[in-house]
Amino acid sequence: MNNIFSDNNQIGFVTTFSELIHTDFKGEMNALCWHRNLDGDFKEIVNRLSLNENITEIYPEDLIALQLSEKGNVAREIILNDLKLLTDFGASPSLNLLKCYERDDEFDFISTDVYSFHVDRSPIATDTFLCTYHGTASDIVSNSQAEQKILIPEIRTKLKELHDGNEEEFEDFLKENYFDLHYQLHENATPINLGLMHLWRLAVEHPQQKVQPCIHRAPVENEGEYRLLLIC
Repeated sequence: MNNIFSDNNQIGFVTTFSELIHTDFKGEMNALCWHRNLDGDFKEIVNRLSLNENITEIYPEDLIALQLSEKGNVAREIILNDLKLLTDFGASPSLNLLKCYERDDEFDFISTDVYSFHVDRSPIATDTFLCTYHGTASDIVSNSQAEQKILIPEIRTKLKELHDGNEEEFEDFLKENYFDLHYQLHENATPINLGLMHLWRLAVEHPQQKVQPCIHRAPVENEGEYRLLLIC
């Protein structure tokens, strides 16, 4: 397949939804991409929708109610089909129109918001699916190019200053506050932007997981531009 991700060992490629959900992660590969070049006007959909606060969930009936051009209708059918595929698979997809996410600025040395490179964790076997139809797209990075922030001595020392307890309780404290999910990139790290319209499946940390979870982050949004994101 000829695309910008094709020479990366972290990413596997599929051509159908069935392949996307049935292909196993292995080795360094902890991200799967259903690489798509879609013909539709997703910006028209964004322009016709209304944003409430910073994030608004968009439901199928909201999309169906829109009066759209031919290209806009093509985009709508693509989104509705993606929602149906994921729902039929047993996932719970959410389509979000968003201006921005909430920022975590409580500490100046570590952040636990989605703009920080992080992994997802679940008590049960699951994956993260996402597709950006419009706006800025998310980034991933190879696990070899990043380090858990809690392992960085200066950060770990400051976190210990916040905790009053023994070492075993400290490890629980890190998990309870999600500090252990966040990563610092190495100086020579090269993040990969996931691009628009491709449907991605990212590995999540869970008890049955056989590969490292995929490190990713939400992008900083462009001023005055909303994102249209499917995620579950």
